[in-house]
Amino acid sequence: MKELELKYGCNPNQKPSKIYMKEGELPIQVLNGKPGYINFLDAFNGWQLVRELKKATGLPAATSFKHVSPAGAAVGLPLSDVLAKIYWVDDLGELTPLAAAYARARGADRMSSYGDFIALSDVCDVCTAKMIKREFSDGIIAPGYEPEALELLKEKKKGNYAVIQIDENYEPDPIEHKEVFGITFEQGRNELNIDKDFFSNVVTENKDIPDSAKVDMAIAMITLKYTQSNSVCFVKNGQAIGIGAGQQSRIHCTRLAGSKADNWLLRQSPQVLGLPFKDGMKRADRDNAIDLYIGEDYMDVLADGEWERVFTEKPPVFTKEEKEAWLSKATDVTLGSDAFFPFSDNIERAFRSGVKFIAQPGGSIRDGEVIEACNKHGIAMSFTGIRLFHH
Repeated sequence: MKELELKYGCNPNQKPSKIYMKEGELPIQVLNGKPGYINFLDAFNGWQLVRELKKATGLPAATSFKHVSPAGAAVGLPLSDVLAKIYWVDDLGELTPLAAAYARARGADRMSSYGDFIALSDVCDVCTAKMIKREFSDGIIAPGYEPEALELLKEKKKGNYAVIQIDENYEPDPIEHKEVFGITFEQGRNELNIDKDFFSNVVTENKDIPDSAKVDMAIAMITLKYTQSNSVCFVKNGQAIGIGAGQQSRIHCTRLAGSKADNWLLRQSPQVLGLPFKDGMKRADRDNAIDLYIGEDYMDVLADGEWERVFTEKPPVFTKEEKEAWLSKATDVTLGSDAFFPFSDNIERAFRSGVKFIAQPGGSIRDGEVIEACNKHGIAMSFTGIRLFHH
């Protein structure tokens, strides 16, 4: 198949629409549903991300994509009991490594992942398919599917769930093209290889970066490689926990990613784990309620009586002091940035979310101030010398 007609482009008024290869066959098969233009953008970017994560770590990888940026990305490390609970998978028993990777990718920022497009590095197994089947999602791309897993996925969205199989041996041309306003852009593909050896230039007084942190650095930078710039990514224990994408200001990227990382941390607090949800509450409703509960305007929500719809009893207010006390326990978080930090305020914000390791290109006229801020907080920072803009 050299071309595939699509329902429409980015928007319904953008017709006709298709994907095609000028030479050769498309490296994909649509096994179910009818993926759209944005679905394929998410699918192809997501596939590249998980393929590189697996290459860098040797572990199965998954990502949850929305609007051509990842909401989450992770490798298949086991989940703690607490993580299994906050990701709503504690009822599924022991997870396969691939299922654990997707639970982490989906669970990092569940509100942003609502209606995601999934990419898996490995053949989708039954355990992973069972998890995906009960989440609200638009589609999936993977190198293959176990027969039972495929049948489970075909049942989603009344039989319209998009299931794409990609040839894992496909390699694109080293020169890529993009057309904007009738004008064709040409550039070499970003084939930069990122692994734990990519971070050897440590510029801070603290030069102690364990291998586990270097793996997290690789996960952060590979994730940023496929995130709309400007972008910043917080990572801990093999998964992105906060991604700030597409912001014009670097500090806004850091604040956005940091707030998402804080939410991930707060969801593990006793106050959130003990919330008295009513029986039968849907996972999306629980996610929304938790987001409100840990937000600054929860007192307004309580006053409106919203709690009666979700909880069996009125939960106590999660005070600012309690939140700060819980967040103060955060440590060993890794931060990656797709370009240099122009000011030290990014470091100060990162430190508040437990960041201990940073990877960034370097090259700012204020690198000295940024390094000084890291030294003040005992943060180890690597300069990669490589920018990772993605548009």
